[in-house]
Amino acid sequence: MTERKSFIRSTEITRRTALGMGLGAGAMALLPGSAQAAPSLTLRYGHNNEPASVAGAQADWFAEALGKSSGGDIAVEVYPASQLGKLQELAEAVSLGSIALSHNTAGGIGSLYAPFAALDTPYLYRDVDHLLKVTDVNSPVMQELNEGLIAAANVRVIYAHYFGRRNLTANKAVYSPADLAGVKIRAVPFPIYTTAVEGMGAVAVPVDWSEVPTALATGVVAGQENPVNVVLSVKLYDVQSHLMLTGHMSNAEMVVMNEDAWQGLSAEQKQAVTTAAEETRIKATNAILDKEGSETDQLRELGMTVIGEDEGLKLEEFRTSVKALVDERFGEKYGDLYAKIAAVN
Repeated sequence: MTERKSFIRSTEITRRTALGMGLGAGAMALLPGSAQAAPSLTLRYGHNNEPASVAGAQADWFAEALGKSSGGDIAVEVYPASQLGKLQELAEAVSLGSIALSHNTAGGIGSLYAPFAALDTPYLYRDVDHLLKVTDVNSPVMQELNEGLIAAANVRVIYAHYFGRRNLTANKAVYSPADLAGVKIRAVPFPIYTTAVEGMGAVAVPVDWSEVPTALATGVVAGQENPVNVVLSVKLYDVQSHLMLTGHMSNAEMVVMNEDAWQGLSAEQKQAVTTAAEETRIKATNAILDKEGSETDQLRELGMTVIGEDEGLKLEEFRTSVKALVDERFGEKYGDLYAKIAAVN
């Protein structure tokens, strides 16, 4: 738990996150709040995750925390499980101001401002602590990226929490990239993710998350990649027999808000959002870190065959293969940004 302790220490520093309240002036039709709380502002938060997952639960945690930190002045209504649209649609909805808040992978945010996708580059971070320092909204890297995102799409990241290490699942044992030749693996429908899957030796099939369980059950794809928390919470063990601990990508989930709405907040409301964002960032990150090991054990108990280096997984072959394709496609484009990420200590 060294990484967890380090993260807790680092988050004791006061933050100045920026929170875009994501509804444009014309689109910000305020929803009625409860009679008791009587909020002056109600914001809609749409996302694609199931509420049982940490990524889904943290949206509810943020809503609760903001209600408290604002003294009931701001309410957040959460719409999970792609009720308000798929990943790309949710990203665009925040940009347009039709919803206030959402969360997405850095690769997904890259659809709004391309350099953000670099944060989801496979095998990029030294460890979880490095990831958390880079994706802290006050880091030089994130400040630069956020400025670009605001200018390009009228959206800003208000906080980012640890989402986990992404691993491969399939219906057969996989030990090296050669074992994935011709195998169709679901990829998050953004370029950095299809590159990761192809770099592992598979055929990347872009599929929105809302369609993944069906795609696996019907054989449209033979596998997918996600953190163990997602595999467990969505019961992918029912349709996947093997879990390969490739750890090919360490993710931070980006929580974003519309810039016009952020600018419309009073100083007190901005501070309330900042406080809630930091509280939720810590809670969600620690929830993932605390459970990664035990959730892998749970998947074993539920019948999945778990293959790590001790079981013969050729991790270095995956690392070499993926990095070669990443360098070919993104090395020139993001080389300077990769250098800045590497320099974060």
